[in-house]
Amino acid sequence: MSPQAILRDRTFRTLWLAQFVSIFGDFLALFGVISLITFRMHGTAVQVTAVSIAYIVPLALISPVAGVFVDHWNVKRLMIASDLIRAVLIVLLLFARDVAQICAIFAALSTVSSFFAPAQSVTVRTIVPPDRLLAANAMLTQAFYVVRLFSPFAAGALIAWLGERVCFYLDSASFAFSAIMISTLVILRPRAQTEKTLESLSRDFVEGNRFIFTHAGLSFVFLAMGAAMFVLSAFSPLISIYIRDSLSAGPFVFGVISSMVGVGLIAGAQVLGRVHTPASRTRVVLAGMLALGAGAALLGAFHNMPMAALSTFCMGFAISFVLIPAQTLSQQETPPALMGRVSSTFMSLIAVAQVLGLLLSGYLAQRLGIRALFLSCGGLLAVLASAGYLWMRGRSEGPAEPAADATV
Repeated sequence: MSPQAILRDRTFRTLWLAQFVSIFGDFLALFGVISLITFRMHGTAVQVTAVSIAYIVPLALISPVAGVFVDHWNVKRLMIASDLIRAVLIVLLLFARDVAQICAIFAALSTVSSFFAPAQSVTVRTIVPPDRLLAANAMLTQAFYVVRLFSPFAAGALIAWLGERVCFYLDSASFAFSAIMISTLVILRPRAQTEKTLESLSRDFVEGNRFIFTHAGLSFVFLAMGAAMFVLSAFSPLISIYIRDSLSAGPFVFGVISSMVGVGLIAGAQVLGRVHTPASRTRVVLAGMLALGAGAALLGAFHNMPMAALSTFCMGFAISFVLIPAQTLSQQETPPALMGRVSSTFMSLIAVAQVLGLLLSGYLAQRLGIRALFLSCGGLLAVLASAGYLWMRGRSEGPAEPAADATV
């Protein structure tokens, strides 16, 4: 099934539209905050980065615990409540007077999102048949990167015309729209009728993580996805410096080269959704890691604009071959009773990898040089892909022990 064909399903189309509008609002608000800090508050680069870290850190720390509760709560009500709470929190940005207050609001937004994301993953698993999960995840990923490509133009025009405040109003409205759309869904997922003591919740937490690390396929693709997101996050803040120093170019070229990551990911999602391959999902992830390493090496080996554009396109294309199969494998292989815990760990791992990439990129670039760092990342991914191939050779993608597909 092609990614577009999955939209014929009314239930999934409703969820997809809700998320598309909500993500668009999020990017408007993000650009509004960056503009506010940069041009109104005359903030520094460190202060702009602090807002990103304030959002990512709660995702890394809270998500694994949030997943335990998601497996016990009504996911429809949880998503609606999360959207409405975030709609209110975004409005608080109108009253923020310094970067510390903005960081506090973003940390609160992230905390609520830590519950929404695994609930959405559970919902996708519930409403989409297993053979259509890859197409569904491809469409959700495409929505994110389509918005990422085009939202800067909309945000820039809105801010120039009406100021940053309108971006915050629109993001709040997008959360309200998402809540209304989700309220129309029918999600038939009975909750677990178990005790909710601290001891039982602790057991649930351990059970979810034990399932991941005793499942050969899941543990491999999770670690591969973490490595891929670390490399992508380390590259993001350095591309502008590379373009300035190696290509002697300016902001326009930076925008074009950066956008090619999104173009590549959208193209990769299309290919994954349309082309049926008999290869195992772990081998698709391995191919994605090798392609990501090749893209990183191209950026370090050459210093001209066409090769830089090709490199970032390859990186985006490769990321789709890691991220989408990894998410699909986790949805297909995880028993419904563990879905919230597994998906929240997936999200936490992405967040940890992003934080480490952001924190280490500047230090490593200073020690090694930007081009040497890019080449080193390419080599590291090739080594990890080779090690992954040797590790998975002869192993099943399934769990070490059969896991009961428990009813929730």
